[in-house]
Amino acid sequence: MAEQDPSAPALFDIGALAPTFMDLRTPEYAYMFGFLQADGHLSPGAGQKGRLRVEINARDIHILHEFKRLTPYYSSVTERVRATNFAKQHHSAMWTLCALEARTVINKLGIPYGKKSRIIRPPRFEFSRPDYLRGVIDADGSLGWTAEGVPFLSFTSASTALAVYLCHYAKKLTGAERIARRNTRDQVYVITYYKEHAQQLAEHLYYPGCIALDHKKANAASIQTWVRPADMRFAPPRRRWTEADDRELLRLNDPAAAAIALDRTEQSCSMRLWRIRTGQTASPIR
Repeated sequence: MAEQDPSAPALFDIGALAPTFMDLRTPEYAYMFGFLQADGHLSPGAGQKGRLRVEINARDIHILHEFKRLTPYYSSVTERVRATNFAKQHHSAMWTLCALEARTVINKLGIPYGKKSRIIRPPRFEFSRPDYLRGVIDADGSLGWTAEGVPFLSFTSASTALAVYLCHYAKKLTGAERIARRNTRDQVYVITYYKEHAQQLAEHLYYPGCIALDHKKANAASIQTWVRPADMRFAPPRRRWTEADDRELLRLNDPAAAAIALDRTEQSCSMRLWRIRTGQTASPIR
C-alpha cells in the first residue's frame, strides 16, 4: 500500500506527468522503477535518441516480459549468449525501451543518464514503498540461507541514499538497527539481516501475488520455514555509546565503576575506554 512521506517535497505532479505509465503509487510500477533504478541503464544518443536497457540472467526473462506488458510504448525483449569474466557462455536476456516520452518520464522520476550507482535515491513523492524496495532488492540484493543454515536478506549498493533508506525502513519494521557504512574493499554498502529479522522483511516485501523474480520469491517463502533452535540465544539489541556516556566513562576512568554507573559490562567499558584513549574513537566534546 502506498505511503506518503510528509517530509519529502514533491518534485512534480506525478499524476499529471504519467497518469498511468510509471505511476509509482501503483505496486507494479513501483517495483519496476526500483528494479530499473538499481539494474537498468539509461543512455543518451544523437539528438533525441537514446535507450533504457536492463540485462539480466536469462532465467529471469519472465520479469522483462512483465516490464514489456506494463509499458504502453514499443519495447523489446531479446536474448544473447556471450563470454564474460565469470563464464565462457553466459545466457542473458535484455529489455530495451527507446521511446523519448517514456524515457523522459523515467528520467524525471529519478533515473539519470549515464553512471548512476552512487547518486540514485528513493523517490521524493508518494510511492508504494514495499514494492519499490522489493524491486531494488531483486536487482541488487539476495536472500536465502547462509552456510550455517539460517535465513538472511542482504542488499548491496553504492548509493548512500538507498542504503540509509533501507536501514531506516527495516528498523521501523523489525526493530533491527543497521548503520550504513561503505566496506573497505569495494567502497559499497552491504546491508544484511539474519534470522527473524530476515524473515520479517521477506514476508513483508514478498507478499502473496506480488510481482518479483520467481527464484527470490521462492527463497522468501522458503526462509519462513526456519524456526530458531531452542539452544540458540537471542542477541540483545546493541546499545550505542552516546557523548554523555563517553564523558562519564572518562570522568570515572575506571571500567568497573563505569559498568555500574552506565549499566554496561566491565569488558564493554574497558574496550570503549581503550578506543577513546588510542584515538580509534573520537573523544567526546566537553
